[in-house]
Amino acid sequence: MLNRIAVHVPDDIRREVESEINQWKGSNKVSRIWENDASVWTSDDEAKWLGWLTIVDDELANVDRYRSFQSDISSAGFEHILLMGMGGSSLCPEVLAMTFDKSNFHILDSTVPARVKAIEDSIDVEKTLFIVASKSGSTLEPNCFKQYFFDRLSEKVGKENAGRQFVAITDPGSKMEQIAKNDGFRYIFYGKPEIGGRFSALSAFGLTAAAAMGLDVETLLQPAKEMADSCRTDGPQNTGLLLGTILGVCQTRGIDKLTIFTGDKVHDLGAWLEQLIAESTGKNGIAIIPVDREPEVDTNEYSGDRIFASLVTRDDHVSDQQAALIESLKRSGHPVIEIELDSVESIGQEFFRWEFATAVAGSIMGINPFNQPDVESAKVETRKLTAEYEKTGSLPGEKPAFDLDGVKLFTSEDQAGEIIKAGDSLAEILSAHLSKIKEGDYFALLAYVEMNRENEEVLQDIRAKVLERYKVATCLGFGPRFLHSTGQAYKGGPNSGVFLQITSDDEFDLPVPGQKYTFGIVKAAQARGDFQVLLDRGRRALRVHLGKDVAAGLKKLNELI
Repeated sequence: MLNRIAVHVPDDIRREVESEINQWKGSNKVSRIWENDASVWTSDDEAKWLGWLTIVDDELANVDRYRSFQSDISSAGFEHILLMGMGGSSLCPEVLAMTFDKSNFHILDSTVPARVKAIEDSIDVEKTLFIVASKSGSTLEPNCFKQYFFDRLSEKVGKENAGRQFVAITDPGSKMEQIAKNDGFRYIFYGKPEIGGRFSALSAFGLTAAAAMGLDVETLLQPAKEMADSCRTDGPQNTGLLLGTILGVCQTRGIDKLTIFTGDKVHDLGAWLEQLIAESTGKNGIAIIPVDREPEVDTNEYSGDRIFASLVTRDDHVSDQQAALIESLKRSGHPVIEIELDSVESIGQEFFRWEFATAVAGSIMGINPFNQPDVESAKVETRKLTAEYEKTGSLPGEKPAFDLDGVKLFTSEDQAGEIIKAGDSLAEILSAHLSKIKEGDYFALLAYVEMNRENEEVLQDIRAKVLERYKVATCLGFGPRFLHSTGQAYKGGPNSGVFLQITSDDEFDLPVPGQKYTFGIVKAAQARGDFQVLLDRGRRALRVHLGKDVAAGLKKLNELI
C-alpha cells in the first residue's frame, strides 16, 4: 500500500501541472531518468549520481549482512550507539532514531565544544558502539569526532582494542576506509559512489544505523520498493512525479518557500527534507527554501510565496489547531500537499518519493539537483582559517563594526556604515538590519551555539517575533550542521535571505587529538568562513557575537528584538 497523498492547488496551477506532466509523458522523461539520461536536467554530470534509483533492490539483496551485524552488536552488549557524521550521513539516522524512539542512539553533528561534551557525558564510552559516517572520508567534522572518541576510548581499553568498538560507513577507496583498516574497526560498510549524501537514506548510510538501533532493514525497504516501482511509470500512480512537478511549477511561479508541517510521530522528517530540498535546488540564483518547525500563525499571516506540505501517520496525533490551519490554508487558495503514512514503518516510502520528486523539480527548474557547489565554498574559507591557526597558533584578527555591553556585531563595510547610521544602541541596529526584510524574502537564524532545548526555545521565540512583524518565511539552523544542508541554498539560491548569525565565546574548549586546533577553533573557523561567503555573495547578513554565557546572551538578544 502506498502512503496516501492529496493535493490541493488553485486551478491555474493545476492546469500548468497537468500540462507539464503531459510534456513529460510525451518526451518519455520518466523512462529517461531510469535510463540515466543527463539531458533530463542540464547534460552535466547528473548521470553519475543516479545510483539512488536502484539502491532499494540492491540493498534488499543484501539484508543478511545487516542482520548479521545487528546480531553481533546485540550479543556484544553495547548499551549506547553514537553516530558521528554530517548532513546526509547523519540526518536519516537521526530521523529513524527519533521516529522509532531509540533513546540509546545518539547523533553528533556539531563542533561546538559544549555539544561534544554533552554527548560524551550522556554515554559510557566503554559500552558504546561508535559509527563514523563519511562518504568522502575527508570531511572535517567526522574526522575530528573520530579522533576525539577513539582517543578517549583508547585511554580506557588501549589503542589496540579501541577499534573493536568502531564502525565506518564510507565509500570504497576513501581516506576513512584506510583509517578504519589501520585502526582495526569492527566493520566497514560501503556506500555507493554514485549516490550523493542527501540521496543516501536507503543506502548503507541509513540502513547501517537502522540495523544498529535494532530495526528490521527488510521491513523498512519493502515499502520503499513499492514507492520506487510506482515511480517507474508516467501514470497517476507515480506520485513522485506529481509531487515534483507541483514543487517545480510553484517555484517557477515564485511560490518558492516550502513550509513543512509534521505530526508527532514523524516530527524529525522535516529536518531530513530541509537538506534534500535546499541542497538540491538552491543554486544558480534560484531555490526552493524549506521551512521546518516554524511557529504556526493564522492563515492570513502567510505570504503568497508559500507552498505547504503536511506529513503525518494514519494514527498520528495532530493538534486541532494544526488541523484547522491546514483546512484554512486550502480554502484560502494556498497550494497544500497532504501526505499520510500508513505507519512509521512506511517512512522509507517518503525517503524515495521525495528524492524522486526533488529530481523532477530540479529538471523543471533547469538545474543540476545533484551537485552542491556552494557548500564547498564555505569549506574553503574554513580551511584557510584552520591552516592559519596551525601556522601561527591563532585565528586572524577581526574588528567588530560595533561593540557594546559585551556584544560584538560584524558585517561588511558597506552594511556596517548603514547600521551605524541607524543609531548607537543594539536595539536600533538590530531593528535596522531586520528592516531590510522585504516582501518575498525569508529570514534565517544561523546559530553557532549548542543545539539544546533551552537555546532552541529562545531562538524559536525570536523567529516567531520576526514572522509576526514581517510576514515572511523564517528558518532556524544550528551551525555547523546547517552548512551541509540549507547552507547551499542560502549561498547559491536567490539573494532573498536576510541572515542573523549568532556566535559566542566558549565556556570551555576541547582538544582535537593529533591537531593543534581545538573544537572551539574549528567551530569559530566554520562560523567565520560561512559568514564571509554570505558577505562575498552580497547577502544581507549581520553576525552577533555573544560572550561566554550563551543563555544570558540569547535572552538579551530576544529582549532587544
